Amino acid sequence: MNLSDRCEHFSCPERSVSPAVYILLYVCSAAVVLLTVCGNLLVIISVLHFKQLHTPTNMLVLSLAVSDFFIGGFVMPSMFIWTIESCWIFGRDFCTIFWLICGFLLILSIYNIALIAVDRYLALSNPFLYMNRVSVRITYVVIVFDWCVSVAYNIAFMYFNGNFAISVMCPGECFIIVNEVWSVIDLGFSFIFPLSVIIILYTLVFVIAKKHATAIRELNNHTRPKTQKITSHSMKSERKAAKVLGILVSVFLVCLLPYFIYSLLGDFKELQTETFQKVVIIIYLNSTINPVIYALFYPWFRRCIKLIVTLQIFQTDSALINVLS
Repeated sequence: MNLSDRCEHFSCPERSVSPAVYILLYVCSAAVVLLTVCGNLLVIISVLHFKQLHTPTNMLVLSLAVSDFFIGGFVMPSMFIWTIESCWIFGRDFCTIFWLICGFLLILSIYNIALIAVDRYLALSNPFLYMNRVSVRITYVVIVFDWCVSVAYNIAFMYFNGNFAISVMCPGECFIIVNEVWSVIDLGFSFIFPLSVIIILYTLVFVIAKKHATAIRELNNHTRPKTQKITSHSMKSERKAAKVLGILVSVFLVCLLPYFIYSLLGDFKELQTETFQKVVIIIYLNSTINPVIYALFYPWFRRCIKLIVTLQIFQTDSALINVLS
């Protein structure tokens, strides 16, 4: 069926759910959006405000939180409304903008996770080199480069795939048409390459962490000088950080898996089905889950939330408060 035939046969389906279920869907969607926006905003404020949290790893967490915040604020509302109404009601121009933002934030999130995997691998494989060479300033540069590459790639994708005309609108419908060449390029750049980096590096991270655990046990069996105690403490800290961020990465991969399978098995030319909407929502729910992971496993984040909610961050020198103890 070509596009003109498709548009002739397409019409927005009438709502088949009861008014109570319809309202409940909107209430739940609003709750998810609010949790995503507020949760990631707390992460952003925490890392930016408290100087003790200005570390290379936390800068990467900040970058991920900013992308998750934008997903909650700009992508989730439109996606939830589109799914609940079974109809695109925002017009053709916003359809193009919507796909541009979706693609940008999705790629940015994937590469943020990949950078976190690189960071943990460097920190565990050579901790002394990592402490001496990897600084907050260098991490800033890497993050800015990551954002610029994501923007440039999505603009190139939209332009060369169809001169910004890839978002084709039938009345009440918004879907993307991708040519065969760009479907292969996008699969490689957006999924296969970063996912390979994430999986390989975190496999190495857990192997190294296991070796560190064995080394720590051996050190604990002997009376050791102060330098060995410091080394043991540093190794424990890095292993703990790797464990928490490993949970973050694992949850992300689980959320991404349905979309990855759909991309491999689905039709690259038309991504517009209800199945596609559902797998995209699963990906973006990861932006809601991430702050929950921080709250569960990072005591410093819970302390920061308390300081922010009680407005203690507006006190003089509040940025110097010790939130890690």
